[in-house]
Amino acid sequence: MIRSETHNPPAEGEAHEIAPGVFWFQLPLPFKPDTVNVYALREADGWTLVDSGLDTRRTRGIWQGILQGPLAGAPVRRLIATHHHIDHMGLAGWFQAQGAELWASRSAWLTARMGILDVQERPTPQAIAFWRQAGMPADLLEERSHERPFNSADVCAPLPPGYRRLWDGQQVTFGERRWIVRMGHGHAPEHVTLWSLDDDLVIGGDQLLATISPNLGVYPTEPEADTVGDWLESCERLAGFAQPDQLVLPGHKLPYRGLPTRLRQLATNQRAALDRLLDGLRQQPQSTVGCFPLLYRRQIAKPEFGLALAEAVGHINHLRATGRVWPVGKTETGAVLWGA
Repeated sequence: MIRSETHNPPAEGEAHEIAPGVFWFQLPLPFKPDTVNVYALREADGWTLVDSGLDTRRTRGIWQGILQGPLAGAPVRRLIATHHHIDHMGLAGWFQAQGAELWASRSAWLTARMGILDVQERPTPQAIAFWRQAGMPADLLEERSHERPFNSADVCAPLPPGYRRLWDGQQVTFGERRWIVRMGHGHAPEHVTLWSLDDDLVIGGDQLLATISPNLGVYPTEPEADTVGDWLESCERLAGFAQPDQLVLPGHKLPYRGLPTRLRQLATNQRAALDRLLDGLRQQPQSTVGCFPLLYRRQIAKPEFGLALAEAVGHINHLRATGRVWPVGKTETGAVLWGA
């Protein structure tokens, strides 16, 4: 059974004390799911923050109000990034510039810093080939080939050299609690989750969401990644530590209890999508984009096309890695056809 700890998220700039000394805030996003959760944990000499939101003028303004209001002007001693995505690590460098120490996994720090430094004015040849092989419609492919792609640096503060590495099984202390670091994979490499040894708190980031499933996308940087396989392995492994009464602090939506049930649901949802995909490909080969109706069962709008394509590649890659689908040909435009 899954139970939300509250049905009333904090208003913009306001704090909700979700556990003793743990304050929950929501910051706006210009894309779904509309907000990201960040947390402030009280220290004897200041605060530890978990995640940071995007680097936008609006978000910086909200943070200035939080720092002077609910956090009472006390210094931020450290920022913990659960993973490298822009909505979680966008202001990490901004907080570092104010004296905070950044804690992150090695993969999160390297990927974030590489992304911030790698500004592109046009899509790379590798990206165009990736889209073509996946079956992106010709008109959209032509359009995107001549557009400036989104760059992490557009919404992320510069990330200076230097961080404190978090690794799987490590014990750390912050927020007047001891925590065990446990890594998840699939949504992001080396995604940090933190399990309190002193009470029932679990900081879950996007690895342990309550009501939505995170994107398991594959991108041109690692086109054969098995993100779905990584995700299923993580769900199974983390289930060994999950207890029904733990209070999970997720990266989006509401804090909740019932983690064992939720981990089963997250794995079941992916397996059901894989089964639908496999059944469809047994009936007729499809390109990756041709698999959208099998996976999503709804119309994919243009703004979400890129994420949908990335996740569809992830599912195809898993079926291929497990020997259940294989390439059976190509379309006239160069898209790979997959059959089972």
